[in-house]
Amino acid sequence: MLKIINSVMRHGLKQMLPCVLCGIDAQHKHTLCKDCWNSLPWLKEPVLRQEMQVFSACHYAYPLDRIIQQFKYQQHLHYQTALAGLLRELKLPKIQAIVPMPISLEKLTERGYNQSLLLAKGLSAHLNVPIWQPVQRLQQHSQKGLSRLERLQDIQQQFVMNEKPRVRYRKVLIVDDVVTTGSSIHALKQCLEQLNCRQISAVCLAAAQ
Repeated sequence: MLKIINSVMRHGLKQMLPCVLCGIDAQHKHTLCKDCWNSLPWLKEPVLRQEMQVFSACHYAYPLDRIIQQFKYQQHLHYQTALAGLLRELKLPKIQAIVPMPISLEKLTERGYNQSLLLAKGLSAHLNVPIWQPVQRLQQHSQKGLSRLERLQDIQQQFVMNEKPRVRYRKVLIVDDVVTTGSSIHALKQCLEQLNCRQISAVCLAAAQ
């Protein structure tokens, strides 16, 4: 009975809070009002990158592109619930663990958090599966002036496995914020394959052209 009362109270409170995007209408779903939620550039289909299908919630277009940039670079963490909610709308394969896209220590120090890990935490709670981080990322250098092949080789060299992970999973889901060429996901996938992962899927908030 107490759980039902708390659920009703939370639902009532949510209807009183303003949308985190427009700040006008009441929250309808994942902290967004109905109009803002419906106005997102929905895709809800996989895109093909590096011969791998990546489940994508949306196109990388307005207003989601602005929301992601503010969440990623400007510490607008109040968007976390809404963005994690986008991933929950997708029909994903059955998995044993979630692998957030790692960032380098330099990037982590600069931002103060890994945006993909924050997204992964929301999806982890929803799917009731653990977060697994067996791979680390070395310092990310500027790729300006590099050829496509050189860019791919540089990204592949950025990912290294942690020494002897205590736990291993065979069915995993990579979580990233935005996919463009898919090079980072491909490089991470190769590392996970060396850990005997046999079913590796990937999901992102938005797919860019």
